[in-house]
Amino acid sequence: MRRIRLEAEDDVDGWRGAARALAAARVPAEDVVWQVGDHPTDLFAEDAPLPAGPAPRVPRRFLSIAAHAALHRQPERFSLLYRLLLRLQSQPHLLEDEADPQLRQVEQLARQVRRDSHKMHAFLRFREVPEGRFVAWHEPEHHILRANAGFFVNRFTNMKWSILTPGGSLHWDGETLLDGPPARRADAPGADPVEGAWKAYYAAIFNPARVMVDAMLKEMPKKYWRNMPETALVPELIAGARKRELGMIDTAPRRAPVSLDSLREEAMGCRRCPLWQPATRTVFGEGPPDAEIMIVGEQPGDQEDLAGRPFVGPAGQLFDRAIAEAGIDRARVYVTNSVKHFKFEPRGKRRIHARPNAGEIDACKWWVDQERRMIRPQLLIAMGATALRSLTGRPIPVGQARGTAVPLPDGGSAWVTVHPSYLLRLPPDADKDAEFARFVSDLRQARVSSFGAKGV
Repeated sequence: MRRIRLEAEDDVDGWRGAARALAAARVPAEDVVWQVGDHPTDLFAEDAPLPAGPAPRVPRRFLSIAAHAALHRQPERFSLLYRLLLRLQSQPHLLEDEADPQLRQVEQLARQVRRDSHKMHAFLRFREVPEGRFVAWHEPEHHILRANAGFFVNRFTNMKWSILTPGGSLHWDGETLLDGPPARRADAPGADPVEGAWKAYYAAIFNPARVMVDAMLKEMPKKYWRNMPETALVPELIAGARKRELGMIDTAPRRAPVSLDSLREEAMGCRRCPLWQPATRTVFGEGPPDAEIMIVGEQPGDQEDLAGRPFVGPAGQLFDRAIAEAGIDRARVYVTNSVKHFKFEPRGKRRIHARPNAGEIDACKWWVDQERRMIRPQLLIAMGATALRSLTGRPIPVGQARGTAVPLPDGGSAWVTVHPSYLLRLPPDADKDAEFARFVSDLRQARVSSFGAKGV
């Protein structure tokens, strides 16, 4: 068993040189033990000179992937990369096979390291200390400190600074960059005189309409908040701004739209919540203004967002079939959604449906209330939990209220059933025909309760 000693956890050059020599000699991966520093990882491994030979040729893309993946905290990363390097010698097109499990694992390591570097660039904050130096505390997930030194040297060339982390430190005096030992949070300053002015500026330019809290937490986990002065203001700013916004909406005089067309036109410019920003357009309700039945769904999907019409995608096709079997003519029904913009999470080229939160439902409630006021339907049907929350103003489990008429705050009532997308998400072993029949039965029962046995 051959042991390869690397100087440090981020010794990418050491790994690259040893891996090239070993791969040139076709040394099997299982015969190599990668050791960082002097602490042995295998008692039976022995040091041996690296074999001589021509360096193997590898794609430039592999060098880029390896340079990042080698900085990961995964203990087996060096061995994993060497195995992939060996395979490339006999499979030169391996990097084109995106389904290869080993390649996918290595690329995942590289992506996580690149993401960690991005967070270091974005969230590291220097604080001034006596003698004109600046000190920052950062807690990287991986061994990225020295790999990112050049970024900070180039950006803060004329500053004297130190970056302290639990795994090591960097010190720049304007000319020379030095490594230092691991540090503690207590070694970094807690604040500096400039932070008061920065917080005031940040509060002044803060725009709550552009804040998507879930996305912000995904990109900037709270572990980084402790090192950034402005983040202490974010919860208060969001809560206060939202409160002021709702107060203005409630108290501002509003001219009631005189028709569904004018209401629809007004809704096209809706900015009552942040969902308008990523969506393609407002998807408003449609149907005759004198409809006797109004059906409220949850939110538009991908196809509805592109077409600008409700219930035209897969769930809409299922909905059309169900109401027809329930004896309801869609052409005589007003259909709408409780949330008028498509909320989604991007995954590659796809847009995946995301559930609206309470604030987004409440922000859109005004539109649904206006639609109800103008339509004045004899029968109101809520499909799904979001629609039920919009109409009642409170969360009610659909399973608890399904097949019944739920009282509304204004004195009316709404019949409750599932959303047709629920049927599309049923597991493969579910009795889909039975569930569809139950959905039709809910709609038929609602119709009969309001109109008797006649169709609508």
